[in-house]
Amino acid sequence: MSETASTQRKTVVFRGGGFAPKRLGLIGPAVFIVVIGLWEVGSRTGWITPLVLPAPSASFAALKFLVESGQIWDHLSASLSRLIFGWSAGMVLGVSVGFAIGLFSVARAGMVPVVAALFPIPKIALLPLFIVWFGIGEGSKIATILFGTFFPTVIATYGGVDNVDRSLIRMGQSFGLSRWSIVRKIVLPGALPAILSGMRISASIAIILLVAAEMIGAEHGIGAYVMQAGSLHQIDQLIAGVAMLSVLGLCVSWLIGRAERYFLRWRT
Repeated sequence: MSETASTQRKTVVFRGGGFAPKRLGLIGPAVFIVVIGLWEVGSRTGWITPLVLPAPSASFAALKFLVESGQIWDHLSASLSRLIFGWSAGMVLGVSVGFAIGLFSVARAGMVPVVAALFPIPKIALLPLFIVWFGIGEGSKIATILFGTFFPTVIATYGGVDNVDRSLIRMGQSFGLSRWSIVRKIVLPGALPAILSGMRISASIAIILLVAAEMIGAEHGIGAYVMQAGSLHQIDQLIAGVAMLSVLGLCVSWLIGRAERYFLRWRT
């Protein structure tokens, strides 16, 4: 009897968190350290040929020279301004059009075929056309990034709107909420996870298009720096440029992660 009572008194582990991931912040940096350490050891022992892939220390020296000479700020400022303007404009337009498609039948009938027809086109292939329209300066590069980030944002947004639970919308209608209140209090929060996921995808596309556009026609920028280093076979500088792109991508991912934790805290 006592054994049965002790069994009944056992606590049950709370599982209300579902499949919520645990934050293990040290694993990511540890993986980077191990990979870079093995790379350095391989370069110093001769397993990796320096002519093909220089040691991380050599690439760090090239990056240090960029910082000390001040060239890094010229390249970073040029790339960041293009990325911010192009990506922000593409996100704003994409979210607006995506909500219009998700909420209005006329917009869905007119825009979905256009999006389906233009989305598969490689956006960097349109850069010569944008150069004709906007010139060789900043306009063509920003337009390329805008055009590339617009379509995945539209698809993610109206997909998120379509996936909002219709029973919640009908509940809001039964309580007499206006159309704007339903969109603001039910549709927008329900579609926000998909929109933020679309932001992650469009951010990666924006960085890719940024580098490609700068390689084709730019004097300053990370892409132009990588292109120049590659043409001169300065592999250490090329790796330094790639490292800058990697850090830029990590920073953008961190910012979007912070936005997800802030705007989606109602899910926890």
